[in-house]
Amino acid sequence: MKTARFKVQRLPPWRRAVIKVGSSLVAGDSGLSTRYASAIGLAVSRLIASGHEVLLVSSGAVAAGRAVLGSADPKTSNALPARQALAALGQVGVVALWQRFFDQPVAQVLLTHDDLRNRRRYLNARATLRGLLALGAVPVINENDTVAVDELKLGDNDNLAAHVAILMQADLLVLLSDVDGLFDRDPRRDAQAQPILRVRRITPALRAAAGGAGSNVGTGGMATKLDAAARAGEAGITTVVINGTSHVALEALQTNRLIGTRFDHPRSRVAARKTWLKNLPPAAGRLQVDSGAAKAIAERGASLLPRGLVAVHGEFARGDAVQVTYIKRGVEVAVARGLCQYNASECNRLIGTRSDEIGVRLGYAYTPELVHRDDLVLLNPRSAT
Repeated sequence: MKTARFKVQRLPPWRRAVIKVGSSLVAGDSGLSTRYASAIGLAVSRLIASGHEVLLVSSGAVAAGRAVLGSADPKTSNALPARQALAALGQVGVVALWQRFFDQPVAQVLLTHDDLRNRRRYLNARATLRGLLALGAVPVINENDTVAVDELKLGDNDNLAAHVAILMQADLLVLLSDVDGLFDRDPRRDAQAQPILRVRRITPALRAAAGGAGSNVGTGGMATKLDAAARAGEAGITTVVINGTSHVALEALQTNRLIGTRFDHPRSRVAARKTWLKNLPPAAGRLQVDSGAAKAIAERGASLLPRGLVAVHGEFARGDAVQVTYIKRGVEVAVARGLCQYNASECNRLIGTRSDEIGVRLGYAYTPELVHRDDLVLLNPRSAT
């Protein structure tokens, strides 16, 4: 099977991507392998050097753990506790593998689905990942298999990557596989299988064609990639599936081209985000800002910093939706709605405070902004003019 069977497509411009690397690309029956990891590491390093932000979701921990114990048979020790122990043994090797091939520092981040469902942990995870990107590091992410209850049995890193893409509001989700993309039939069994360049809607027929799991060292196949693409698409994120064993496909990605399958999303990322924020339950409180802050938010899409805060109304917890308002000709006007990084009591103590003084005022600091611009949606863009 040759990558040339897929025609070259142009990718839409993107700034931040989550790249998921499947088990078959980093591990075999005998453990971790550098065969493809070196080329993937080089591609990621070049993407970052060109101004992109990349988060890596890497499989391979369980397979690496088997190699540590000298057990090469992937059908053995499949009970959940045994697999969790194998994952703990193998995680160190996975991070060390990527550290060898990245020009940037590598940070290990282990998540569970609970981390992405619990509001406080969700915010903490996002703040940590944002901080790592700001430092120029590459987060290498995996499920925290050693404490998870059902992730290893039901979960897969395709869907974890989709969750991370949504968490980080990525522009692109890249699923690296050992096949060229999505076909109308299994290309390993049918030489007449035809490539599918673009998927505009995931249908039952498409799911039937995707089949089940792929290689014998992972838990996912093309079916899980469809699930991940559907999940990411609902958040307005484009998903692509490409062959991580192909130097040509990896080089194309570096020049904003695609040799593989592209999954369109049903609506724009901005529209998805705005719809979600605007349709949250009624805001628990209000942050009243000065005219300068209101104008910066409305005209420049700026974050809300504590320096521009003049009053706090209502009670709300960290992560709750709040209205951002200001006084215009004696009337309080709503400018935006967003998710606040501090609770009402903390916000009251931060009125008029400079961002670099938050830690002094509170004794700790979550973020330099009260509401990050990624978590703000304008309600009336002209209200601040």
